[in-house]
Amino acid sequence: MRIYLDYNASTPIAPEVAKAMRPFLSGGYGNPSSRHWAGIPAREAVENARKQVARLLDCDPAEVVFTSGGTESNNHAIKGAYHANRNRGDHIITSSVEHPAVIEPCRLLESLGASVTYLPVDGYGRVDPESVRKAITPRTILITIMHANNETGTIQPIWEISRIAREAGIPFHTDAAQSVGKIGTKADELGVDLLSVAGHKLYAPKGIGALYVRKGTSLGSFMHGAGHEGGRRAGTENVLLDVGLGKACELAAGRIGMPGVKALRDLFWRELKDWLGDKVVLNGHPEERLPNTLHVSFVGRSGGDILARLDGIAASTGSACHDGQVNLSPVLKAMGVPPEAGMGAIRFSLGRMTTEAEIREAVRCLQTSLR
Repeated sequence: MRIYLDYNASTPIAPEVAKAMRPFLSGGYGNPSSRHWAGIPAREAVENARKQVARLLDCDPAEVVFTSGGTESNNHAIKGAYHANRNRGDHIITSSVEHPAVIEPCRLLESLGASVTYLPVDGYGRVDPESVRKAITPRTILITIMHANNETGTIQPIWEISRIAREAGIPFHTDAAQSVGKIGTKADELGVDLLSVAGHKLYAPKGIGALYVRKGTSLGSFMHGAGHEGGRRAGTENVLLDVGLGKACELAAGRIGMPGVKALRDLFWRELKDWLGDKVVLNGHPEERLPNTLHVSFVGRSGGDILARLDGIAASTGSACHDGQVNLSPVLKAMGVPPEAGMGAIRFSLGRMTTEAEIREAVRCLQTSLR
């Protein structure tokens, strides 16, 4: 039996999304920038998709820029804000638990002369908003804190941080790749100026994403060429994938909170806890956490070894043990998770297709593998 519990890594394309895209495999081939009979339908399809994304984020469609995915969106937000605001300063504030798609652009900018503050987190993986306030300097030009962590699912206090950023007049970006479609990501409710979306995390294809850019936010172009995407990203629009992301966002709007998935996640945790007691611990915040994410540590065990024995079950581990040395993931290390627990860390992430039967079978397989 094959059981997929790695939805935070990637989701299958929803049937409704595939259906919406199918006509554009054989038709709608005109260039969206062409003002003739072949280009106009393509342009209409792109703009309809933009409206669908905007409805999920509760923003103006003109504030949505299509990208190739979450990594590009993060790069665009960070590098674009840096280059557009060099006259104001060169200081960026981020956290120590960000995805590499945020950490690496920051490191690149450091090599170009930027100053970056990597804020610590507590044992749950959360940033203290007051640490953001204290880190601000007269030269701070961007704050970038992820909405929800890809490993533990911990949700950051984005609204509190956004108020601090707004008071200081500093643009605020959040990497919402893991949260869009799972919990509320309305731009005004979060208070952000820039927000990244990754299509393949919400049942759209890989290779498509979006960046929300609040009107009035100074942001340099990421791709240079013709004036596509409001002059922010040059390159002929990918009609097929834009349509897919739009439909996925439309579907996600009616599933925010994922109550059914959350119930299965909680069942999974109860079963593990009842069976193993203090030999299994939860990583991340017990409440402020994505409804589909269960990141646990099997104390004294190797997560990699456990997964290797779980034939047919797809999940992930961010830590590795080689020659007796434990290499914790940067996230667990930043949280202060001890090596004896961190080495046994596994992330189980559920999705729309997950069933109770699959969860119970996963527990049974774990019981067998841990004997």
